[in-house]
Amino acid sequence: MSDSLFVLDSNVLMHDPAALFRFQEHDLYLPMMVLEELDRNKKGNTEVARNARQASRFMDELMSGVSHAEIEEGLPLNRVVSKLGNGHLDADRLSGRLFFQTISYPDTLPDYLPGNLPDNNILGTTLALQQKFTQRRITLVTKDINLRIKAAAVGIHAEDYHNDKVLEDVDLLYTGCYEISPDFWESHAKDMDSWLEEGRTFYRIHGPDTQHWSPGEFIYSSDGNFEAIVRQVDEDKAVIETAKDYTSASNAIWGITARNREQNFALNLLMDPDIDFVSLIGMAGTGKTLLTLAAGLEQTHEDNRYAEIIMTRVTIPVGEDIGYLPGTEEEKMTPWMGALMDNLEVLTKTEGGGDWGRAATNDLLSQRIKIRSVNFMRGRTFLNRFIIIDESQNLTSKQLKTLITRAGPGTKVVCLGNIAQIDTPYLTETTSGLTYVVDRFKSWTHSGHVTLIRGERSRLADYSSEIL
Repeated sequence: MSDSLFVLDSNVLMHDPAALFRFQEHDLYLPMMVLEELDRNKKGNTEVARNARQASRFMDELMSGVSHAEIEEGLPLNRVVSKLGNGHLDADRLSGRLFFQTISYPDTLPDYLPGNLPDNNILGTTLALQQKFTQRRITLVTKDINLRIKAAAVGIHAEDYHNDKVLEDVDLLYTGCYEISPDFWESHAKDMDSWLEEGRTFYRIHGPDTQHWSPGEFIYSSDGNFEAIVRQVDEDKAVIETAKDYTSASNAIWGITARNREQNFALNLLMDPDIDFVSLIGMAGTGKTLLTLAAGLEQTHEDNRYAEIIMTRVTIPVGEDIGYLPGTEEEKMTPWMGALMDNLEVLTKTEGGGDWGRAATNDLLSQRIKIRSVNFMRGRTFLNRFIIIDESQNLTSKQLKTLITRAGPGTKVVCLGNIAQIDTPYLTETTSGLTYVVDRFKSWTHSGHVTLIRGERSRLADYSSEIL
């Protein structure tokens, strides 16, 4: 028996139903109120409802064929995890047991906390466990920060659920760029090979710095004289290709040129047919959506590389919800796509022909840009599409997995977002699905990521982003 006993709140299981199997050798305890909360939230097609149902299925399988006496003794968690086929769950290290509340405890809450509230009921049960198991460390695990505050106030040790964190510190997130030292060429020029292939320049470099590089990462010199993308990494050697200069008007994409180094790197990824997945992170005004739309339009209309552009985003309001919206799926999504419309206005202004020409261009573009809801993406397959997932910092890792796996042959997926502007409950910078995919894709040859730093919207937007 473990010295620790973790009491799980319902929001942990509604966030990650496999949380039951992520505590290794430690025992878990589920108050009856948690089961009530799962039952109350199981209906619907939302991610929370699906997770609640999945958590209930796990518990049902754990309790299958066992007696009431066995339930009171605790159910071994490894009897189910071995059947799940999940590579992230290790059955050999899972030796804990799951306990359910099988008896009622007297009211142990202080008078200033009413016991008829679900959170306070869980607090009362946890306090009773502390009094009953004085030799064990009782910990309440919850995603609800207010419940953790209340727990501390009544003398309960409470923690956030940490197993969904990709990184301990968001500052450690992969940026997609690596600055080489001034003496790089002196220390890495030995046995260096270079060649031309279809008008592109490649180098094969040996040296210690190559061990820190990832495929799809950009390397650059501080003086701006050298910029390249890493194509292959093999122990102490790497193959790099010089980056294309999209800051030049001669290489403009749909009339748009890169205004800084990171934007140039982003356009290199967006225009590269060998890169299937791109993630762009940056604060407001760094040009994420504008660059992506320009690259999508160029490759859809001019190069015919993709059949159409599909744009989607999660519908989470910044203020009060305005209620249900009328119309078809695309009409319902249009109010949420203000960023798309704003950037299309910029892109169509680069075309000649006056107002009539812009109107004709808008009609043409509307036929090639489709707006889709995240809610109806499950089960679909998109062939030869340029898929843009906007505001992806508000999606969980499972939701992003659902969307990215919709990609069929010839499809490119671009995830855009700002992890400093997360609007959904229970997600943080370290648990956002965007952080998750950036970290997981960084070692894949056909993916790339860039963190955009400099704002290019206006001096007002730049200043407000820094001081507010």
